[in-house]
Amino acid sequence: MDILFQDDRLIAVHKPARLLVHRSLIDKGASEFALQLVRDMIGQWVYPVHRLDRPTSGVLLFARDPATARALVAQFSAGRVSKTYRAIVRGHTETAGTIDYALREETDRIADARADPDKPPQPAVTLYRRLATLELPYAVGRYRTARYSLLELEPKTGRRHQLRRHLKHIFHPIIGDTTHGDGRHNQFFREHFGNRRLLLVATRLCLDHPASGQRLTIEAPPADDFQRVVQALGLTVSNNS
Repeated sequence: MDILFQDDRLIAVHKPARLLVHRSLIDKGASEFALQLVRDMIGQWVYPVHRLDRPTSGVLLFARDPATARALVAQFSAGRVSKTYRAIVRGHTETAGTIDYALREETDRIADARADPDKPPQPAVTLYRRLATLELPYAVGRYRTARYSLLELEPKTGRRHQLRRHLKHIFHPIIGDTTHGDGRHNQFFREHFGNRRLLLVATRLCLDHPASGQRLTIEAPPADDFQRVVQALGLTVSNNS
């Protein structure tokens, strides 16, 4: 993993898709985890402060001591951390919009055995901006052509699988999402573009540095396997996007 930022309090890395952040009951057979790999890279224990879904690649932040971890978790909880993602979705979305749709807690029957299944839906808000669109002369599903959009996403809350569930809610599921997506379009991307990943990447994280208080921006370019699909589709983003 590439190190994106490092000082005596923080370390941020570019997590690849399909890598768990830490050991989890989700996959008992997994032998590599981002936390372990970062620890081995710098020879020091590190502390996770936020989630990044296993199939999502991009900016992943760790604290290097417990006090910093507590301060960062408090920032995330207070909504003072800004997160930016890119995604390829089915269909042509509006130019920009806000998805304000409460989400019921999504649990895993093994990893979240003690979660309350009766917990009411929690507020969830996502901003999106369309960067580019594409229409291909293939009939995928009931339409004669296949349309796609490249989006920039900014979740204002941190519900589990929020982006994936919100994009499904507005009928523009993320390509490669085997849980909340469209299987016909996922298969089309596997067959035509060799894509076998969720086309969602975390590209930017903005926070207040816990020591200096200065605003810190950590960025990662979209992963190579994501960018290959973007290039194969011929999606171009204007310079002011």
